[in-house]
This record gives sequence, structure tokens and C-alpha cells, in this order.
Amino acid sequence: MPELNVPNRTLFHGDNLPFLRGLNSESVHLIATDPPFNKGRDFHATPDSLARGAKFQDRWVWADDVEGEWVDQIMDDWPKVMNVINGARESFGDDMGAFLCFMAVRLIEMRRVLRKDGSIYLHCDPTASHYLKQLMDAVFGIDNFRNEIVWKRTSAHSDAKRFARVSDRLLYYASSDATWHTQYLPLGEAYVTRDYRHTDDRGRYRVGDLTGPGLSAGESGEPWSGYNPGISGRCWSVPKSGGYAKWIEDNLIPEYTHIQGVHARLDALSDAGLIDWTSEGYPRPKRYLEASKGEAVSDFVGDILNVNNRSKEHTGYPTQKPLALYERIISASSNEGDIVLDPFAGCATTPIAAERLGRQWVGADIWDGALEVVKQRMEDNRQLLTERDPQIHYITEPPERTDDAEKAVPFLQVTERYKEPAGTKMTRQEMFDHLIAQNGQRCQGCDRTFDDPRYLQLDHNTPRADGGINHITNRVLLCGPCNMLKSNIYTLSGLRRENAKRGYMAQR
Repeated sequence: MPELNVPNRTLFHGDNLPFLRGLNSESVHLIATDPPFNKGRDFHATPDSLARGAKFQDRWVWADDVEGEWVDQIMDDWPKVMNVINGARESFGDDMGAFLCFMAVRLIEMRRVLRKDGSIYLHCDPTASHYLKQLMDAVFGIDNFRNEIVWKRTSAHSDAKRFARVSDRLLYYASSDATWHTQYLPLGEAYVTRDYRHTDDRGRYRVGDLTGPGLSAGESGEPWSGYNPGISGRCWSVPKSGGYAKWIEDNLIPEYTHIQGVHARLDALSDAGLIDWTSEGYPRPKRYLEASKGEAVSDFVGDILNVNNRSKEHTGYPTQKPLALYERIISASSNEGDIVLDPFAGCATTPIAAERLGRQWVGADIWDGALEVVKQRMEDNRQLLTERDPQIHYITEPPERTDDAEKAVPFLQVTERYKEPAGTKMTRQEMFDHLIAQNGQRCQGCDRTFDDPRYLQLDHNTPRADGGINHITNRVLLCGPCNMLKSNIYTLSGLRRENAKRGYMAQR
């Protein structure tokens, strides 16, 4: 697994795209970031605050904010991503398309730098969350979608002719191998009073059930201590694994989880006073409040308040998020010592949360005052930091990769390299027009001629060029079926052979 090519506590000042492109592939365990939302407005920090002078524009214009190189990269290597962008332009407008294009090239790099067992959380709000969800599906894979977390960031207020808008979204993607630690909240007083209403010398407890549905021909269906579960169409279901069984073993019955027989486990529970008998002689297990970890955190976060000007962590940054929210994310999806990345670091909530939890961190932001805020927040949290005097590495030039320096492409796309010949570079449209003039409206895979050039797509020839996406010698026009076949067939002769097998070859 490649190692990160920048030190712990690196803060990059500048556009995060070249910084992301300079990081080694698969070197980051967790990405937790709060990018722009496409709110269509300008944001300014509180004038007399720590973040004074911070400002950013959350408006997007296709003609001004989208670079041709981004479009080329997405169209060449990530056509599904381009479909999402074009769909947003059609349904919403060019400003949403421009925002998504800005995000897409960065998310593509984030996927590359994220380990295969890593996780990413993207903070957004309903302005663009549904478009960003499609974008994340296209980049990270819909099978890796885990949650759309709803965070109640403020109390209810009045919105004209609609329900009050009080929540943000966090889109969480991770593979099945990703790190996960369930987070818990304390049980509510009303819940404890209602459910843990029994007490003994060990404290509060609730009663459960030692049986499950269905009959059993084995020991699970045989009577124990005078009670036969089969008369009710049930069988014994005695705790053997899981959190409560582990608590019993750690606190009351040594080696409990190693007891094999169903009746032997029932005997052990009875001897330890862990069975409550009803007046009708029905045994029920005691489940003690002391054993409960609490309520597992759900995809609705209503217990963490937003930062206001009375909060101790308030910096005045216009879109500051609470440390508690990002500490929950980092605690759930990383281990101590893991590397956490925030490409939109802002006022450094993710870096500070990572530092407090003993993780390594790397961040980037275009704001001039980011370093000062990080230093001050480090000082404010000194008693919680893993090191007394943590050194921050402030850089203004993108790092140089020390891995194989492959570009970000979908994992099914084969990449090869060749030395790019000297010659004319063209824009994508110029290439398309040149190839039409040279070959006509003909697919260079199956030789079929089309009456409309829109049926043809610009693609690479045999291998991808190493940095030469604008070189005409490496480009061809293919129809849709040929372009799909070509994902792992890189010579035109091979493509034609494959087409011939499938009956695609047209008459010349």
C-alpha cells in the first residue's frame, strides 16, 4: 500500500486540485470534507472574529469556472460522471453543471487517494445534495453508498410557504472492508424509566426472552427446569455471542461464551441469578442497564448543536461546523494513527477533530488565514492534543508523487503509456472536427457510417497517452457500442475482430 508523500499535519495553501493530484494513490484512510454548496451567494466571516477576512464566493458560471481540461478528463475517462453533469445542466441550469464539474474532478482525485478500505463523508445541503448523490454514485460506485446522514443544524424557524429548512446532509461512501466503529448515545431518562423498570442488588434491568420462534428436534427443543418451549411452538434461544454475552463473560460468568450446550448455558445463567421467573414459571433473561452501551447513533443527528457566536469553539468562519459532528465521523470510520484528509479545510474543524482523536491529518484551503486559525485552535485545544507542541507543515507548492503516478481512472480502464510524439495539440472540439473531415462520419471501430455526427464519440486509440490527451495521433471516433466494447480492447484491429464476433461489422 503506498504511503502518503506529505508529513502529518500538512496544510496546503492554494487550489486543492493540484494538491490532490500530487498525493500518492490509496494513501488516505478517511476523507471528511465540507465543500461549497452552490448556494448562489457570497460568504464573509465575522469582522471581529478569529476568522476575520475569510470570504468565499459560492456562485458558479460554466463559461468562467469550468476548465476545458476538466471536461476532457471527465468525458474521456468518466462518461457516467459527464452524464450526471449534463443532466444537471438540463434540469437545473449551467450554474449547477459548473458546480458539479468543479466537484467532479476533485472527487475523482479523492477516490484515487482513498485506500480501498477507506471512507469518505461529503457535507452538503439540499441545494445540491441530490445532484451530488448521483455524482458520488458515479465516482465511488452506488454499491459503496452507506448513508445519507441528516444533521439538524438549527432549531425550527419560519420559512415562507414551506416547512422550515433546518438540516444539512452528509453523503457517506465506503467499501465493505472499511473501518467501522458503532457510536453510541446515552439512553434517555424516559426510556430507562420505562424499559429498565426492574431492580435488584446489581441495579436496573429489563427482561427479555430466552426462546425464539419454531420447533427444534435437538437440545433447543427439550424442556429445561420444568419449562417446555415446544408447547408454545418455540425453542430455546440463549445468548451465546454479541455484546451482552461478552458483558456476562467479562463481569459475571468467566468463559461464558465458550459454554457449548444450550442447557449448560441456561444452568450458568440461572446459577448467576440472571434469570427472572414469571408467576407462570416462564424464564426470562435479565438485561442490566450497566451492560448497555447506549443507543446506537442513527443516520439522523439531532443531538449536536451548530456553532454560534456563544460557542467556545466559535471562530467567526461563515460556514463553520461543530467539532462534535466531525469527531463522531472520525471516531466511527478510522482508527488511531490513521490519516484523515480534508481538501476544503476552511477553519480546520476536521484537522482539529482528527488531532484531538489521535489521528494524522492533511488539509488544504485557498484562504490566506487558514494557517493562523489552525494554530490558534491547536492552542485552544492544547490539553486535548496528542502532542504538546504539534508542528504544522505549511506548503504552497503541490507535492510530488512518489508512487507510480498513474492518473485517476475507473478501475476497469486499463492505462498504458507511450512517449507522446511532437505535433499539434487540439481542443476536444477541434479533434472531433478534424477526424470528421479526415474520415467522414464513420466509426473507426466497426466502419459503420452515420448520418448524424452525434452518434460518434471521441476516444483514445490504442493506449492512453501519458499526459497527451490533447494529441490528435491518439484519438479516434467510435460509435456507442464500439466505445463500450473498447474498455479492455485497445487496438482497432482487435476491436473489429470483437465486433465481427458479435455481428457489429458493417459492410464497407
